[in-house]
Amino acid sequence: MASTIYDQVTDKIISDLERGVRPWLRPWSTKHGKAGNVMRPLRHNGLPYSGMNVLLLWWASEEKGYSEPRWMTYKQASELGAHVRRGEKGTSVVYASTFEKDNKDTGDKDKIFFLKTYVVFNVQQIENLPARYFEAINDEPDGTVETGRDERAEDFIAASGADIRFGGDRAYYSPLDDYIRLPEFGAFDSAESFYGTALHELAHWTGHATRLARNFSGRFGDDAYAVEELVAEMSAAFLCADLGIEPEPREDHAAYIQSWLTVLKADKRAVFTAASTAQRAADYLSKLARVETANEPVAEPVENAA
Repeated sequence: MASTIYDQVTDKIISDLERGVRPWLRPWSTKHGKAGNVMRPLRHNGLPYSGMNVLLLWWASEEKGYSEPRWMTYKQASELGAHVRRGEKGTSVVYASTFEKDNKDTGDKDKIFFLKTYVVFNVQQIENLPARYFEAINDEPDGTVETGRDERAEDFIAASGADIRFGGDRAYYSPLDDYIRLPEFGAFDSAESFYGTALHELAHWTGHATRLARNFSGRFGDDAYAVEELVAEMSAAFLCADLGIEPEPREDHAAYIQSWLTVLKADKRAVFTAASTAQRAADYLSKLARVETANEPVAEPVENAA
């Protein structure tokens, strides 16, 4: 089962990338909040999904036309006195965990990682749910002011405490000197482009040795930089969804698509590693900003799976 879900997810991403589409940059909704508002998929209890499941449910919503962000299992719907409509097909999401197995050669216990799938349904596939499951979300003001600045995003970025230096015509993170360079706000085509870029570089910033100490060279070798860029893209997409910002693709990152294809075709588990690592980066920044996030037991085991 594990190899099947790895193959299915990776093959879908490869197909999108070969068409020049970055599938993590299409999670918008026009139903909740302002037009173009984005958000993560939500569990039945209102907590957001994380990691790879965010991508899986974003894709399902786009493909099947769901405008509601909430999802639940057949059992959870039944416990609410509701039922999935006859003929509806669910969407598979993943759950990863570990178990210990005796090693006959060493006498130690080996930690074995495994990946399971389970099926959830969008609330639009379910009848007789309480009305609260269809109530609008994030209707409060988004904090945008006349200058185009978004107060919530500004506060989130400032809360990181990162050394951000403005000016110039390039955006990058310098690991050696541990600072972020961003062009001035007015140099960007839109506020969304500015904040998406800032969140991308902040994701890189989390990988410093004094923070999450991220290093992909041991597993991915010469492709480590491409994987790090994939992590930053996904992390920025997750954070944009949390902040209600519609992500925009950075044209200067189009050159990474071929590198991502090379990595994904060689390692069907690489995208799971990238997604779980991106989630940790997003969670790290959210905690600095004191924004609550839901930690789902899918990140660690998926990354470390052999």
